[in-house]
Amino acid sequence: MILPALWAIGAIAGYVFALQQNIPVATAMRVLPAFLLELSFFYVLGSEKLRGRIEKWPSSVTALALIGAAVAPYVEATLALKSFGRTEFFALAGLAAVVAFWYVILPHKPAVDILFLILMGAVMLTHVFPRIYPNPVPKLQIPVLGQLMWIRTGAMAMLCIRRVSGVGFGFWPSKRDWTIGVAYYAAFVVVAIGVAWWIGFGKPRLPHGWEKTTLYAIATFFGILWVVALGEEFFFRGLLQQWTARWLSSETAGLIVTSMLFGSVHLWFRAFPNWRFAIMAGLAGVFYGLAFQRARSIRASMVAHALVVTTWRVFFS
Repeated sequence: MILPALWAIGAIAGYVFALQQNIPVATAMRVLPAFLLELSFFYVLGSEKLRGRIEKWPSSVTALALIGAAVAPYVEATLALKSFGRTEFFALAGLAAVVAFWYVILPHKPAVDILFLILMGAVMLTHVFPRIYPNPVPKLQIPVLGQLMWIRTGAMAMLCIRRVSGVGFGFWPSKRDWTIGVAYYAAFVVVAIGVAWWIGFGKPRLPHGWEKTTLYAIATFFGILWVVALGEEFFFRGLLQQWTARWLSSETAGLIVTSMLFGSVHLWFRAFPNWRFAIMAGLAGVFYGLAFQRARSIRASMVAHALVVTTWRVFFS
C-alpha cells in the first residue's frame, strides 16, 4: 500500500510542479513514469525489510540488479522523449557497473573505501549527468534522475554489498533523532549568525506571503531531508566520519577532517571558489557531525542539515 500511495503523491507533485514552472504538461507527463520508477527504487533503499532480502542475494547478483535499476529510469525517460542515446546509455551503465561491482571485486580496505568516496564525489562535482540525460525543457531538470540514481546506487552498494554498520540509515527520523537534530540546528544558528556577519555571507531577507512561504519551507525541508541530506549525510557522516575517526583513533579528529572536506566540496557551489559558502558549509558540517555522534544515526544529522538548508533558502537565497 505504501508504494501506490507514493506514486499518487509523486504524480500529483509532478503535475503541480509542471504548472508552477510553466512546463508543458504533456512533456512532464511523458517523463513522469521515469521519476516514479526512480521513486520506487528509492523506496527499496529506505526499506529495511526489502534491503534485508537483497542482502541475502549473492553479491554479484545484487551488483547486476543495481546496474539494471540504474539504467531503467534513463531508458524510460529517453524512450518517452525519443532521445535515447547509445553512447549515453553505455556511459551510464559503465558508471553504475563500477560502483556496483566495486566491493564485489575489490577488498574491504581503507584505501579502497577512500577511492570509492572519491569516485562518488568526483562524478557529482564534474556534472556528468547533465551530459548524459536530455533536458528538453530547462526547468524540468531530467538530469536529477542521474543524481538520484548515483546516490541510491552508491548507498545500496555500501549497505547491501559492503555491509557497512553503525550508520543509522533510514528515511524517517525517530523522536530522539528529531530532538537531537533540532538541538544542533539551533546551536549552529547561534554560531552561524556571528560567522556569517564576520565574513559577509549573504544578506537576510524577509519573504512575502507567509502562507506560500510556509508551504515552500515544508516542501523544501522534506525534499532536502530525503535527497540532499540523505546522500550527503550517509557518505560524509555515516561513512567518512566513522572511518576517519577509526583510522585516526579519535572521534574529534574524524569530525574535524570530515567537516573540512565537507566544506571544501562546496567551493564549487554556483561559482568557484565560493569560499564564503565553503566556510559556512564546513561550520555546518561540525554541527551535523556532532548530531551524528550524539545519535549514532545519520537521521539526526539529516534533520539538522535539512533545517539549515531550508532556513538558507527561505531567508537568504
